[in-house]
Amino acid sequence: MGPHPAVAAIRLAVRRVLHDILTEHGRITDEPPRATVPEPARATAHAGGHPRAHRTPHEQPPPPLVLVACSGGADSMALASALAFEAPKLGIRAGGVTVDHGLQPGSDLRADEVVLRLRELGLDPVESVAVTVGREGGPEAAARDARYAALDTVAEHHGAAAVLLGHTRDDQAETVLLGLARGSGIRSLSGMAAVSGAGGRYRRPFLQLDRQTARKACMAQSLPVWDDPHNADPAYTRSRLRHEGLPALEKALGKGVVEALARTAQLSRDDADALDAWAAQAESTVRDAAGLLECAKLYALPPAVRRRVLRRAAIEAGAPAGSLFARHIEELDRLITGWRGQGAINLPGKVVAQRQGGRLVIRQG
Repeated sequence: MGPHPAVAAIRLAVRRVLHDILTEHGRITDEPPRATVPEPARATAHAGGHPRAHRTPHEQPPPPLVLVACSGGADSMALASALAFEAPKLGIRAGGVTVDHGLQPGSDLRADEVVLRLRELGLDPVESVAVTVGREGGPEAAARDARYAALDTVAEHHGAAAVLLGHTRDDQAETVLLGLARGSGIRSLSGMAAVSGAGGRYRRPFLQLDRQTARKACMAQSLPVWDDPHNADPAYTRSRLRHEGLPALEKALGKGVVEALARTAQLSRDDADALDAWAAQAESTVRDAAGLLECAKLYALPPAVRRRVLRRAAIEAGAPAGSLFARHIEELDRLITGWRGQGAINLPGKVVAQRQGGRLVIRQG
């Protein structure tokens, strides 16, 4: 008798991601396997019979290390269990990390419990990292920034090939709705990518699975889980959306809203990626010999492409990407499409943009 359907689903999702990681690291190729020398012979196969201190050209590099980011909640515990089950079968080292945000009493003790659970699953190395959450961007954004900074540090310290995150299809739907509410455009509607971060560090195997599948998998394996009270606290926007907004939408529109929003995210991501590529190619065609943006050539571009070129130029000039909103780009765009002799525009990061002699000059003020 096979595993519970929920357990089988999470293991399959993780197996696919691990296979991708192996392929990217050259450990799965289309070439036939090389003939190898048995381990004892390989260790002494050189003049004098002494063990080698380095790999031969035919030996593969050491197996990659994959970490799971685990809060102790159902999603990440299900992910950790699937990684612990699948990684050894593929010759992958598997470890874990939990981040203590310090936002609740006893959070350090809870982090210690998560570390113990991960080690009981057979993961190694396992770390707990305490962070200080700032205030910039609001509590949710500040906690997220602190968490990813900690995960980056741990991944770099251990040389991890990837960090698995337990975001589900429900999380994706919530992200799309939050982006829609901000009116930030198609990139915001594209939600979370299955692969993101520097060098594709972050992987999200569960974006096609719902939250209930992860919880059922934990129940089927008798895995203890922790329900973060912040996830039910109406003071947080995402919590209100989860417990009030999405249920109201499903009541009004019927079941299937979460699946439709997740599908919208993928379609939007494909469109956004194509437009970004178009803008990257177009940028070189709208600059003069001195590298300045020519307003007439910008005007001739489709609006979606032109605004992406303007955004890229602002970021290159020093405007922080996270602080550059749609209204800023719209003001920049009016210097091209609605020119009435208006003055300079101040952008985040002390960047100034102004139109001079048919050129758009964006620079530090």
